Amino acid sequence: MSIDTIIFEKYNAAVRLAELENSDLKELIFANENSASEGNIYLGKITKKIELAHDKIGFFIDINDGHDAFLNAEEYGLKEVNYTEGQSIVVQVAQEKRAEKGARVVRAIQFVGERIVYCPYRMTIEASSRIEDKEKLAEYKEKVLENTTGQEGWILRTSAVEVPFEEIAKEMVELRNLYDDVRIKARSAKAPALLYAKTAPLFDEIRRYQNSLQMVIVNNHNVEAELKEKFGDKYEIAYEVNPFEEHGLEDEISDALLKEVKLPSGGRICIEETRACVCIDVDSGNDNGKGSISALNQEAAVEIAKQIRLRNLSGKIIVDFAGSSDYKFIKPVLETLEEELNKDSNRGRVLGLSRAGNVEILRVRRRPTLQDVLTEECETCQGTGRVMK
Repeated sequence: MSIDTIIFEKYNAAVRLAELENSDLKELIFANENSASEGNIYLGKITKKIELAHDKIGFFIDINDGHDAFLNAEEYGLKEVNYTEGQSIVVQVAQEKRAEKGARVVRAIQFVGERIVYCPYRMTIEASSRIEDKEKLAEYKEKVLENTTGQEGWILRTSAVEVPFEEIAKEMVELRNLYDDVRIKARSAKAPALLYAKTAPLFDEIRRYQNSLQMVIVNNHNVEAELKEKFGDKYEIAYEVNPFEEHGLEDEISDALLKEVKLPSGGRICIEETRACVCIDVDSGNDNGKGSISALNQEAAVEIAKQIRLRNLSGKIIVDFAGSSDYKFIKPVLETLEEELNKDSNRGRVLGLSRAGNVEILRVRRRPTLQDVLTEECETCQGTGRVMK
């Protein structure tokens, strides 16, 4: 996915960010600087110890986010903890809270830099699989090892090999200093307390799409000045009072909350978010595509991938395409779906076809869905959205 325009709005602590490609809305990000965002690090207080399946242990952690966060005592690469209620523990938000569920936190904290990721609790040097220059990658991994001190791990990001190693070495020192600051704060803070706040999503997204990005539009003069100082003339930086409204994004956000999405051919897809999974149904509707179910499903596959990104649908996603569910008919549709999902930075995995004939997708849940952010369950109908006859 090649994003050419980012639109950023900030009102007090509330932040909205829209990403466009050729004026077409591709992704929305909503954040609140007062809530526990993914990547934030806290000194949490254990409020309850709970028993999980297979004799495992978990904890509810107070991080002052409205709902207690959940911590699994067992994490890959770390010894299982056995704390008691009332104790303090340093944790990082891995998954933000949604609806009635609190955030999910981990002990294996990490600091994401522009070129490299610092993992204090690892002892490995890894790299992005997207780095194509394997010779240079091997050279940089060796240099990272030479600059490693004590027990620590690193992950080279895709853009790491695009700059001189001196910049990587400088960033390693900066990230290591951030970790030292967190440790110092944790010694004197009283739980629950914020120890480290991740940078605003705007700068993360600019870095993510730096090769295709052309324009950034903001509604805040301070942010405008900061962007011009940091990036100079690399991107066109513009100020608008109400950019979401001026670019027609308010209507598109409203449309993204509807259960039904109409397809150009006359078909439609229906999207239902449940607590267990997301269900998507493809219906021929008033299909005027000369009755071609294959063409309808191909069209639906592209739109489904777009809606998954736009609505930030995640977890288990079940799709019932139109017509026959025989693999020989559905295989080209699966290939299109995989191709479109690969454009997503938070890639969804197509698991294949179930025995019931449904396509299964799994997408990592990091942030709440658009529905969770902008709506709440109706107390009268208790979420059914239906009335008595």
